Amino acid sequence: MPPYKPSKEEIRAAVGKSVPDVIAPGLKVLFVGINPGLYTAAVGHHFARPGNRFWPALHAAGFTARLLSPFDERELLQHGYGITNLVNRATAGAAELSIEELIEGGKRLEEKARRYRPRFMAVLGVVAYRSAFNRPKATLGQRPEWIGEATAIWVLPNPSGLNAHYQLEDFARLFRALYEAAQNDSTFDK
Repeated sequence: MPPYKPSKEEIRAAVGKSVPDVIAPGLKVLFVGINPGLYTAAVGHHFARPGNRFWPALHAAGFTARLLSPFDERELLQHGYGITNLVNRATAGAAELSIEELIEGGKRLEEKARRYRPRFMAVLGVVAYRSAFNRPKATLGQRPEWIGEATAIWVLPNPSGLNAHYQLEDFARLFRALYEAAQNDSTFDK
């Protein structure tokens, strides 16, 4: 059970709120959600809605030694991982975001990557990535595009419980490929 469960009124009142980044310079991986959902914004922690597979996927892929909860999110920094969002505005669903918001979010994300220089930036949602970065044929996995000379781009599926195309085993396998790349990358120490 989470340390805090918001009321229905608190969830409804979270429209338009944001969730603070979990970020530091020189991370191995900066995970990028599409935007906060209302439950997440109501509690103020990333990927907080019950049923979201982000935290179980991180653990199953090897990023964390134990299954973290959204309330443990700052522990990621100790291991070289962080979280941000493409768009900061909380909505009931990512479908409520405009293409303009996604494109503007992509620009902000590029600025953030240039400032913090994570080794990998993992966008969690291929459709959002395609829209934000004008890459209509982008697929999952490592992309040939980079942000500056420091940040490789990786695209993973959206871990929302609404994404029925993937099961936890699929997420674990796809996240594991990124984990292995981040652990084995010799250019990270440059």
